[in-house]
Amino acid sequence: MKLETIALHGGFDSDPATKAVAVPIYQTAAYAFDSAEHAAALFNLEVEGHRYSRISNPTNAVLEQRVAELEGGVGALSVSSGQAALYYAALNVTEMGRNIISVPQLYGTTYTLFAHILPKLGVQVRFAKSDHAADLETLIDADTRAIFCETVGNPAGNVCDLEALATSAHRHDLPLIVDNTVATPMLVRPVDYGADVVVHSLTKFMGGHGTTLGGIVVDCGSFPWAQHGPRYPMFTEPDESYHGLVYTQHYGNAAFIGRCRNVYQRAMGAVLAPMNAFLLLQGIETLGVRIDRHVENARKVAEYLNADPRVTSVNFAGFADNPYHPLVVKYLGGRACSLMTFDIRGGLPAGLRFYNALKLFKRLVNLGDAKSLACHPASTTHRQMTPAEQLAAGVGPGSIRLSVGIEHIDDILADLDQALAAAAA
Repeated sequence: MKLETIALHGGFDSDPATKAVAVPIYQTAAYAFDSAEHAAALFNLEVEGHRYSRISNPTNAVLEQRVAELEGGVGALSVSSGQAALYYAALNVTEMGRNIISVPQLYGTTYTLFAHILPKLGVQVRFAKSDHAADLETLIDADTRAIFCETVGNPAGNVCDLEALATSAHRHDLPLIVDNTVATPMLVRPVDYGADVVVHSLTKFMGGHGTTLGGIVVDCGSFPWAQHGPRYPMFTEPDESYHGLVYTQHYGNAAFIGRCRNVYQRAMGAVLAPMNAFLLLQGIETLGVRIDRHVENARKVAEYLNADPRVTSVNFAGFADNPYHPLVVKYLGGRACSLMTFDIRGGLPAGLRFYNALKLFKRLVNLGDAKSLACHPASTTHRQMTPAEQLAAGVGPGSIRLSVGIEHIDDILADLDQALAAAAA
């Protein structure tokens, strides 16, 4: 099936009990066992089934299967937020004394996790000076356990060279972990270019309506954990926390997501509520048509801003003179995402006047909503970073980030025009 069809039908045909064609919401904490032997078999992972909704739930299972199919993976784990997904993915491959290599252009809270929280757990994150594969590769040593990037940086708008990063990672027997939140599989599937693990904040474009928090980890099933046992003993040696289970033996090429569920979700419990899974599934059904409109509107907004003398610069990878445009063509089929940043003549004071004058655009820190959204990253999402760190992440002091929605383009442009007039007054 094509992606637009998977978004509607992936992982579900009809409910076996009632024949309902909408995914039922299984609002239950636990599931009955047929017998003591049945319970033991479930906990031994000898038979398929659900035990407790902290570990799995039938509604969530449909969401996991659907996103795994969209991303071309072998399995997925849904969790309570995108940050939880990223946290689990990082912990799943690292140990105290090890490190991860990352591009510098990151979402603000991802930077906080990498720069401040993981180091307190004994895991160092090294930030390359750019998103070029060569710059990341120079930081790799014997203790490196993964390479990380965002397909499209938030809010920098950079597009990472997935194929080059995957080649560098695999040359050193490392997995490539990719945050594909901004692009979504409708624009690019990182697995097609060598990614081994994909994470999403489902809160954004996948859910698409600004109502529901959620995250997901997708196992692409491509990394040979069993071949690199000394480097990744957590997958190839018996797990004392789970009666000696060896994940590569039990799960095969889905060892990563099996361990993610049975170690981190089971023990740490960042659980996605079944109602949230249901709402996210509703959003995913229209993902294909929404992305088309997002992309179309974003280009028109970028062209409008670029031609306006009240605007000094527009960072939009869809422009032919943007340094990332060749990668937009290669990975996104020439369709730049609806995320962009720009600066207004008059600097920070004018930028704040513009921001405060917006009417149609909602002033908030989310992105990927059907509605048009605006954010001043330096004072919100990247507030905890120093000015130098902000610039490295692609955030200027007066930069405005837009997430262009699916409203009629005339209304979007009218709001931008009146806000620019207020900024210049």
